Amino acid sequence: MGNLVYAINLTLDGCCDHTKGVPDDALLDYYTRLLRGVDLLLYGRKTYELMVPYWPDVAKNPDETKADRDFAEAFVSKRKIVFSRTIENGEDQSAKFVRTNLRDEVLHLKKKHSGDILAGGVDIPSQLIELGLVDEYRVVIMPVVVGEGRRLMEGVSLPQKLQLKLAEAKTFKSGSIALRYLKQ
Repeated sequence: MGNLVYAINLTLDGCCDHTKGVPDDALLDYYTRLLRGVDLLLYGRKTYELMVPYWPDVAKNPDETKADRDFAEAFVSKRKIVFSRTIENGEDQSAKFVRTNLRDEVLHLKKKHSGDILAGGVDIPSQLIELGLVDEYRVVIMPVVVGEGRRLMEGVSLPQKLQLKLAEAKTFKSGSIALRYLKQ
């Protein structure tokens, strides 16, 4: 059975807006290695539209940094499942758009894949957490307080408190800390 991994960047005050973070090539390398190790990516429409066509364009541009190109190439190489009620297809031929029940589809994917499945974004992963389907959490805390922006798990009601076990912690020169938690 596949392992569902959720990865997100957060500021010290809990903001998960992608524009509020701290750019860092070492952190990008961390995510590149994470991407290379997964079988499949899960996104909602909003996150998918942030990623495509941006990263595929970066992968084709020799003027980009090595760190950016490496991440982009890893991203482009992965199959993607996009949950959307508003769009049925996109620019990325490796993306499949689904409108089915989130819980049922993710349970099917976990049974079908023996490797890791990576979820990104906020809306879909928050629902997956609420459903108890996330097995591993990769949270990067960035050393910045922004005082505004979207927060993880807004409007989500957990049926019970989730107790997680710290499996790994890595500190970057920038002061960002990557934490890896496993569901108990």
